[in-house]
Amino acid sequence: MRRLIDESDIRDEVTALGKQIADDFQGCPLTVLGVVTGSIILLSDLIRKIDLQLRVGLIQASSYRGRTTKPGELTINTELLPDIEGRDVLLVDDIFDTGRTLSGLAETIKHHGPNSVHTAVLLWKEDCSQVQFEPDYHCFKIPEVFVVGYGLDYNDDYRHLPYIGVLEESDL
Repeated sequence: MRRLIDESDIRDEVTALGKQIADDFQGCPLTVLGVVTGSIILLSDLIRKIDLQLRVGLIQASSYRGRTTKPGELTINTELLPDIEGRDVLLVDDIFDTGRTLSGLAETIKHHGPNSVHTAVLLWKEDCSQVQFEPDYHCFKIPEVFVVGYGLDYNDDYRHLPYIGVLEESDL
């Protein structure tokens, strides 16, 4: 595995993102929703950098299963979703690649009556998008490589890494 983004660079970008979000949502009833499981580390770090009163919730979505490195069918579970009616929602996910997960989640969230829905991701594979949708906020644009660490996994491994690494064929 090779390192793509160091821990200190992630920390700096998440801090800057938190400040930008705080500036943009000043005076708004904000709920930050993390997409489990990949966004948990980003969610935890980010909400501590957003200097606003806010609510936190979770939503479950998945398009990767087991040892695959290619997305499959999107499944969404809203059972963990808090009441977001009339609130501004910031949907936080680990990575934006095809865009199907985040765009599907944003559409699902809109059916629960929020004031607005915005999106933030740690990583954006800009050249991989398969939808007419872009994240409102991102920390890093990356090439089309399979990455792990800082919440991202391969077969539920590597989430604990404090940096972003690229898995090579020999790692799979």
